[in-house]
Amino acid sequence: MTQIRLRNSLSRKVEDFTPIDAQNVRMYLCGPTVYDRAHLGNARPVVVFDVLYRLLRQLYGAEHVTYVRNFTDVDDKINATALARKEAGAEGSLEELIHARTEETIGWYHADMDALGALRPDHEPRATEYIGAMIAMIEGLVAQGHAYAAEGHVLFRVRSYQGYGKLSGRTVDDMIAGARVEVAPYKEDPMDFVLWKPSDESEPGWASPWGRGRPGWHIECSAMSYELLGASFDIHGGGIDLQFPHHENEIAQSCCAHPEGSFANFWVHNEMLQVEGKKMSKSLGNFFTVRDLLDGHDGEKGIPGEVIRFVFLQTHYSKPMDWTAEKAAGASAKLDDFVRMADQYCDFDEAKNRVPHQAILDALGDDLNTHAALVAIDKFAGQSDLVTDMAVGLDFLGLIPLEEMEHRVQQLRSKTDDLKDLGDKLGTLRANAMQTKDFAPVDAMKQALLAAGVEVRMSKAGVELLPGPDFDPTKLEGL
Repeated sequence: MTQIRLRNSLSRKVEDFTPIDAQNVRMYLCGPTVYDRAHLGNARPVVVFDVLYRLLRQLYGAEHVTYVRNFTDVDDKINATALARKEAGAEGSLEELIHARTEETIGWYHADMDALGALRPDHEPRATEYIGAMIAMIEGLVAQGHAYAAEGHVLFRVRSYQGYGKLSGRTVDDMIAGARVEVAPYKEDPMDFVLWKPSDESEPGWASPWGRGRPGWHIECSAMSYELLGASFDIHGGGIDLQFPHHENEIAQSCCAHPEGSFANFWVHNEMLQVEGKKMSKSLGNFFTVRDLLDGHDGEKGIPGEVIRFVFLQTHYSKPMDWTAEKAAGASAKLDDFVRMADQYCDFDEAKNRVPHQAILDALGDDLNTHAALVAIDKFAGQSDLVTDMAVGLDFLGLIPLEEMEHRVQQLRSKTDDLKDLGDKLGTLRANAMQTKDFAPVDAMKQALLAAGVEVRMSKAGVELLPGPDFDPTKLEGL
């Protein structure tokens, strides 16, 4: 079986991955805070860990892999969004508006990530469904001396956990000197972080031993991962921006609450995303959501989810990724080429019963080298006897499912049949022009074909017309 090797942020080394239990491989990914549309940067970890999920399912069996990605549905940003709606005249209580907003945003998130070819995780817990588990974990931490109550808050004693800072590679004192920490009079130490905080009547809250309140962000993932995956599990993923303080805090509170476990054995972090070489930000005018790209924005045509995913997979997850219009155009053209090759050489009946080629599995096993996997697929496309493996590989990477590929091939064949007569006509005009030296009719027809999104290929062998990605058959009626 293919050996998976992953870069473990805990050791800062690429290590052989061996699951705790091969019959129950477990992975947790920090999910979104559902207050607005997911931006392009939010989508990168989804695609990265979707590829890892697919690889684990292939190697260990789908029934032996459990993937959890949470929804943070209690948060100050959600409260602020709902409050703004209420102040704008929206009907319903603040609690009802908060619920409506989170339901709406989760629906958006699912639609957007589905469009990127991401499989749904096995579990998508919502923080509000696990408040009892969070309170129980906090009570245990207080009883063990790892946390303390103060002015309606409960805070974690960072210095009570000797391993704090191991993930980010910094000491507590270094963190205090170099980081912005919330200073509050009820804190014993500036680095202590909130496990529970009070809620007023205008905020969502739950009854607790410390009064009505709501959980801090960090305790949510610790409680949900424990309930669904246990005290020890295999892989914890997320963006590098979450390494500190979120993941560092998760480790501390989880290992103190459940010392019998190791929490996550592997920590895998994806690097950040840029746009045209710059950090994505609203001030630079290069900030956009996944839906902006899918539907089109600022007068630009929408970009299919498979193209977005292809661009993501071209860069190794541990490297910063630069989104550019040029990359998107190249990815779109490459995917069109793959469909044309499938039209000519793919055996779909065989493809449906074939596993991914070993070259693809080996590439992904090598620390999720998605670029190498795409290179392998491109090589398959250039060899007629391997085009079926190309189609299987595209399906496995979540780019074009086999059923969709077969559907597109059928559409392509229909379009190609429609273009055959026009190709013959252009060939005749070209032959006449060679005799008369009057190429105006040839140029006019060629321009009309190009305007209709037809790719015109002329060689000594003859004329070939192929439908391009913008093919519009209605523009051919005059021809």
